[in-house]
Amino acid sequence: MSSSRPAEPRVAGRTAHLRLADPEGRWRSVRLWQEVGLPGSRLDLAPADGGWELALDLPADVDRVEYLFVATGPDGGTEHLLDPANPRRVGGAFGDHSVLELPGYAPPPWLGVDAPEGTREPLAAGGVDGQLWASAGLAGDAPAPLVVAHDGPEYDDLAALTRCLAGLGRPVRAALLAPGPRDERYSADPAYADLLAGEVLPALRARVPVTGVLGLGASLGGLAWLHAQRRHPGVADALLLQSATFFHRRLDPQEAGFARFGRIARFVEEVLAARTAPRPVPTVLTCGRREENLANNRAVAQALARQGYGARLVEVADVHNYTAWRDALQPHLGALVARVARAAP
Repeated sequence: MSSSRPAEPRVAGRTAHLRLADPEGRWRSVRLWQEVGLPGSRLDLAPADGGWELALDLPADVDRVEYLFVATGPDGGTEHLLDPANPRRVGGAFGDHSVLELPGYAPPPWLGVDAPEGTREPLAAGGVDGQLWASAGLAGDAPAPLVVAHDGPEYDDLAALTRCLAGLGRPVRAALLAPGPRDERYSADPAYADLLAGEVLPALRARVPVTGVLGLGASLGGLAWLHAQRRHPGVADALLLQSATFFHRRLDPQEAGFARFGRIARFVEEVLAARTAPRPVPTVLTCGRREENLANNRAVAQALARQGYGARLVEVADVHNYTAWRDALQPHLGALVARVARAAP
């Protein structure tokens, strides 16, 4: 293998062959960063022919793997590096990653469908900023479903949310809410739930006619939507919760250092213990099969189903990232938008 020209990563079956060229010997060691739960003992690259190499057997329950090289220099300092040999890269909440797409993976078909972009306007309500998007041709005074997305600008940039909505073939609007102080607001915060129900949604309903509201959120944003709906049952007519952060004391002790772990865990325990709910709404949850959140999502989905939400959990072949959430939007987003199109205002 030539040390002067990087070799693209090769995937044979479920085995990935990775190489990082290092002809000048800059690095003392190189390790793979990934989030699909591979044992740490399998992540060190071995020195080989002016570089570093790793043959990695990948789990059967993922279709794609995002990764970085963590290179350690002679002084002990580390750098997180994209794979210079891999042209496939994907954006994420914490920057770009290199990505391996395994046999059988395909992006969602709707990404290849041309649809009018729609319109956008600035949005500010109750101290929450964002954008109000509407499908092309939707008159300002025409009633339509409203998707209210936590982390809305990132959902749009990294998961193509409005592109997906534009392809639904029905009139729809989306309020893309910026998080502000995310870890506080989205961690089962009563003040934020009150703000969402008492100021943000009324301001949106005063601005445009709404047939019904679909609450959309991922990670802490999904948790925040369920918390708001339990505290204010009329705030949403359906929920789509992706990899929601339903921290539980027994299932998630590794997260105990998060500043609002206790508040989240108390709320989740209340949900799991409840026998009924004041106003259950149609709910779909999605979660990666190798996520740490999978066990707590299974528990919450079962509880919501018992309480009349008609909830179901869709487990996907990915982990906790925006591409996974993008790939899992359909058909659930379209089906729930259709439900709230028929909801009473």
